Amino acid sequence: MKVSIGSRVIDGPWGGGNLFVINLKKFLINNGHQVVHDLCDRDIDIILLTDPRSRKESSSTFNNNDILKYKRYVNPNVVVIQRINECDERKGTNFINKFYLEASESSDHVIFVSNWLREIYLNIGMPVLKTSVIMSGADSDIFNDIDSADFNKDNIKFVTHHWSSHVNKGFDIYLRFDEILDLDKYKNIEFTYIGNVPSEIKFNNIITKNPLSGKKLADEIKKHHIYLTASKNEPSGNHHIEAAQCGLPVLYLNSGGIPEYCKGFGVDFNDDFEEGLNKIILEYDLHKKNMSKYPFSSDVMCKEFFNKFIDIQNNKDIVDDNVNNFATLVYLQKNKIQRIFTNFTLKQIVKKYLKRLFK
Repeated sequence: MKVSIGSRVIDGPWGGGNLFVINLKKFLINNGHQVVHDLCDRDIDIILLTDPRSRKESSSTFNNNDILKYKRYVNPNVVVIQRINECDERKGTNFINKFYLEASESSDHVIFVSNWLREIYLNIGMPVLKTSVIMSGADSDIFNDIDSADFNKDNIKFVTHHWSSHVNKGFDIYLRFDEILDLDKYKNIEFTYIGNVPSEIKFNNIITKNPLSGKKLADEIKKHHIYLTASKNEPSGNHHIEAAQCGLPVLYLNSGGIPEYCKGFGVDFNDDFEEGLNKIILEYDLHKKNMSKYPFSSDVMCKEFFNKFIDIQNNKDIVDDNVNNFATLVYLQKNKIQRIFTNFTLKQIVKKYLKRLFK
């Protein structure tokens, strides 16, 4: 099977969408399948649309309009699946939901990262039978509870991490936590923030670290005991999943899709942050014992995606292939040229051309 995933892989610390691409690509290749990130081949079996925005706005390598052209000029029977992990509610915008809904018209099926997110799109007209939910997961080879820290009630270590510094990541709660760490009753607590912080926010008591990824991130998380996430309207996120897979009970804001990932593996809070804080410390042993049962991982996620690929492929209605061969050739050559300019800078292209010329 050849799968085209519509996003380039970015090395180093980045968002959850990038981690999804890394994990799915790894799974498919390890199971003998081919993965590309463009629409330059005739023999693509599955197209996975991860972000319909333009290349300038995201790590996207193609959008829904590119897919429609591919189906018209190359293969009308290719299976197209869209993964949606974004919404206006998270970003505080008013155009994303409508835009993603319109983009889904090019797809045979749409996969959401939480039931909470799916309901948002069903309420604005997404056909229910066209949708499903596959929960996200992190790489268990990296994020696991091996060598995790032992609990010490005299020095309780909280941690969180975010790539994005968007206000909805929960900085109001983190500032509140920063304030109460001055109180005598919380002198035995420390809180570490890993990632990007808005320039206007200054912490007095919170320990801050630059963004980390992979094993370095996992090793840092494992030095702590409890994970805190205050993200608002987060469809899924990867941060709390990575922490839970490392064995940390989660203190989480009851918002968005995060409760679907954390219920039963920590304590939720609404406006009662301090109550939740005190509760998870008091019940730490109970929640810690339960963390070995955490059900989400990238392996589980990727298997579900692959099974969905097969299911949609087997049930897709085949149409007559009346594609014009000349038009196909022109379209594919255009995409290959575009790929060159997407993957390389002008300086790299000129250098490569001159090297070939003089050779």
